[in-house]
Amino acid sequence: MSTVEELLTNHQQIIEDLRLIPGGSGIFDVRVNEELIYSKHETGRHANNGEILHLFNDYLSK
Repeated sequence: MSTVEELLTNHQQIIEDLRLIPGGSGIFDVRVNEELIYSKHETGRHANNGEILHLFNDYLSK
């Protein structure tokens, strides 16, 4: 299951808007309400399976 599918499956009731905006050179960031929760540029790697969903859940629990 893709990250987008995981987010929509687990949190469809709270997500009002979800956008995928590709960046250059394969770099991407994941932001929630303008807060950076994951950056491939900063980590130097792709997110592990379930990692972004976990970070999203952490964001929601704040």
